[in-house]
Amino acid sequence: MQENFDVLIIGGGPIGLACGIAAQKAGLSYVIIEKGCLVNSLYNYPQTMTFFSTSEKLEIGGIPFVSNNPKPVRAEALEYYRRVAGYYKLRTKLFETVEEVKKSGGRFEVKTSKALYEAKNIIIATGFYDIPKLMDIPGEDLPKVSHYYKDPHYYAMQNVVVVGSSNSSVDAALETYRKGANVTMVIRGSEIGQRVKYWVRPDILNRIAEGSIKAYFNSELIAIREHEVDIRTPKGSITIPNDFVLALTGYQPNFDLLRKFGLNLSEDEKLYPAHNPETMETNQKGIYLAGVVCGGMDTHIWFIENSREHPGRIITHMIANQRT
Repeated sequence: MQENFDVLIIGGGPIGLACGIAAQKAGLSYVIIEKGCLVNSLYNYPQTMTFFSTSEKLEIGGIPFVSNNPKPVRAEALEYYRRVAGYYKLRTKLFETVEEVKKSGGRFEVKTSKALYEAKNIIIATGFYDIPKLMDIPGEDLPKVSHYYKDPHYYAMQNVVVVGSSNSSVDAALETYRKGANVTMVIRGSEIGQRVKYWVRPDILNRIAEGSIKAYFNSELIAIREHEVDIRTPKGSITIPNDFVLALTGYQPNFDLLRKFGLNLSEDEKLYPAHNPETMETNQKGIYLAGVVCGGMDTHIWFIENSREHPGRIITHMIANQRT
């Protein structure tokens, strides 16, 4: 049975939920399609993660986000967004993947893994955390390699290589080190990333300076084997013992999905999706972008706090189009 809506929202993260709230307040029928659990990306964050932002900057739908900490942690965010979804009784379809889309007679037909929908408008709010950037090196497919980091205890008393110098890489290095892992960082650049949380950066710099965590700068991981890895350093290639590799090299939006919807991407390496920043409408009339996905490979441009105005722009434009 095909269901019909004014708006179909792809992505059940904070901004997708905010789009649903905006549509509901405007009296538009809507559905939120999410391929995983509610706020799936946040669920897959490290269990001990602390947000960079304060809680009020993560609020949606006018619902206060009360935290026990100066900056909220992952568990508090999951609880908050679940309560927001419950408060508004948001229409969500979880664990459902978008597979096909067709435009017919000014409306979109969207086939998912579970159902068929028709909608006048589509909002893509899919974030970027689902697809890791691969290193494309031998051994990357070994079971001991992970592009996601969850809990430090698992790596206790093991030789761990952490690739990268972002917030996730630094958190993983510090936390696994404090659980007894022998940690080596492999960093492509010449320093720890400048966007690392300001209260964490001095910690990692001090641990490296004292030798508690070994760091190879201007270096690359070039091969992974069952019990060792090869690292290309400025002084030549070296081989070190290894039990686990945390390849936290970043993530990217689902560009295949964007192309499936006929969206134009910039021809450079940034792959910016074409859209009007005033209305968030793409080159495909009736298809809008919201949140991190707007930045293409520049996933550090958009966050929850500066994307919260996207839903309002989108719904305002939809309503204006209905009147014309």
